[in-house]
Amino acid sequence: MNSGHHRASLAVENALKELSPSVKTLNINAFRYTNPVLEKVINRTYMGVIKNRPEVWEYLYDNPKVLKSVQGLRDAIHRFNSKKLNALLKDFDPDCVICTQAFPCGMIADYKKNFSPDLPLVGVLTDHAPHSYWVFGNVDYYITPSELSRQNFMRNGVSESKIKVFGIPVHSMFTKSHDKDLICKKLGLESGLPVVLIMGGSQGLGPVENIVDALEGTTANFQLAVVCGTNKKLQKILLRRLARYSKKLTVFGHIENVDELMETSSIVITKPGGLTTSEAMAKDLPMIIVRPIPGQELKNTEYLLRQGVGLKADDSEDIAVLVQELMSNGIKLNEMRQKASEIKKPNAAMDIAKLVLNM
Repeated sequence: MNSGHHRASLAVENALKELSPSVKTLNINAFRYTNPVLEKVINRTYMGVIKNRPEVWEYLYDNPKVLKSVQGLRDAIHRFNSKKLNALLKDFDPDCVICTQAFPCGMIADYKKNFSPDLPLVGVLTDHAPHSYWVFGNVDYYITPSELSRQNFMRNGVSESKIKVFGIPVHSMFTKSHDKDLICKKLGLESGLPVVLIMGGSQGLGPVENIVDALEGTTANFQLAVVCGTNKKLQKILLRRLARYSKKLTVFGHIENVDELMETSSIVITKPGGLTTSEAMAKDLPMIIVRPIPGQELKNTEYLLRQGVGLKADDSEDIAVLVQELMSNGIKLNEMRQKASEIKKPNAAMDIAKLVLNM
């Protein structure tokens, strides 16, 4: 429920209702709806693999041999799901289906082929680089983050007319400016003191404790804000340690106002998820990328480094060095902000909503 895929769907849903208040939407986790037991097994397996054997995920991710070998299994799951999908779609009777993850996009593409060939289907990418599991013959439009993604889809046989380079959809709150002093007061931050924001994704993953310790040892003058997400253990550990730090540290759990935190921050240290990095770019916020997961996060990292909006750190000590340098070098920090401003696409959700309403 806290994934980037879900946040992207909520951003599009919000944009649809802003443009057309009478629109009716149904927002579901398609895999949980059709395969609730299998979804839990796959989620646990995925989390176990990326934590303990990330090299396995690196091999599996976007591997054409793997894609070919599992094609029969994917087709069998789609056929198995067709009865449930048919009941759902007949009941709701949508004018369009929008998918922010590749597997449900494949389910609906297969459903179209067998039951409803005229049902409009839009696939919305939530990472900066597409993978082969997205490519299906009867998707009406693909929404890609960049020209690079568009070229990749075209090399995989997708017609240019089906590809719209709108960006990754973020909520409209990330397009609005706020009074920084008021936000600092509201969030318990010290007004006027630069903020270094640390985010471990929705599940608070990564060496967050080590990062805080390493940054505590730097001489640059700044405060720390840490978002722990759903990781309550991490939140408790940091709260217990508050008294030992000389730098001001503010700890948050799962929050809904990330846009406000990003507005007040000078740098964000983060996992390179597609949604989080797009939200940061919408706020012109320079990034330090830590421990990308092989696969989608590594591809995102490569894109962000090429665009000059982020720097990659291999460990906590690297992060401390980079933060010290950036906080002491306003020119480099401003260059990264400018690059983010040039490539960001904060209106992607609204552009997708306009496209869907006009289909």
